[in-house]
Amino acid sequence: MSEEETDIVEAAPAIAPGLALALAQEEEGGDQRRRRGPDPLAALRSWQPRTRLGRMVANGEILTYEAALATGLPIREVEIVDALIPNLADDVLAVNMIQRMTDSGRRVRFNVLCVVGNSDGYVGLAICKGKEVASTIRKAIDKAKLNLIPVMRGNGSWESGGGPGTSVPLKITGRSGSTRVTLMPAPAGKGLVIGDYGRRVLALAGITDVWSRSAGQTRTTINFAKATYNALVELNKTRIVDADRDRLFITSGRGEQ
Repeated sequence: MSEEETDIVEAAPAIAPGLALALAQEEEGGDQRRRRGPDPLAALRSWQPRTRLGRMVANGEILTYEAALATGLPIREVEIVDALIPNLADDVLAVNMIQRMTDSGRRVRFNVLCVVGNSDGYVGLAICKGKEVASTIRKAIDKAKLNLIPVMRGNGSWESGGGPGTSVPLKITGRSGSTRVTLMPAPAGKGLVIGDYGRRVLALAGITDVWSRSAGQTRTTINFAKATYNALVELNKTRIVDADRDRLFITSGRGEQ
């Protein structure tokens, strides 16, 4: 490589990974795979930032989601999340039909519970209501992305050895309505010992091993999933000294950055 080519490579502007992927697909003719709802990468190609944080991401001043959180600015645009974490997966946990009798007749609306995550330290959950299923699902996915939180992981079980944390570092309880879900550290290889909807939330959060205990109306899908998510929120509020962080191999957010 000549000196001129080296200078061009060094002078190339930095860009968020999602924006780089969107531009690369545009040059190749776009992604031809079928997917549910609109393609978030297609929206990034025509994105016009409306907030200060959005302009910083579009200009290449912020390249990671961790740096965006460190600014302290609110994340109010879905494109910011798509640009910084392009590999988010979504899972629709429940679609409930709500019927209500009015003077004009029967009114039907839909209640959608959705969770998103990258299976490596970030997860978000949201509930939305609407008149149509498809548009409500898209709205729930976008809202869940704005509710994205870093997940604290570690090896809190005495049976665990060294290495990256695959469980929760300590016992923590989340509540939603009358439902209480307690997450407890489990050794590597144990799996997710929790109900189906809690398992789907933890899988997208990047937790692969956990013990759990639940109480209350656990058959309520929305409350059970929200209680599991709230347990992860409460985990982030816990103060842990640096010595315990090293001993339990605790990480917050993505494991490899």
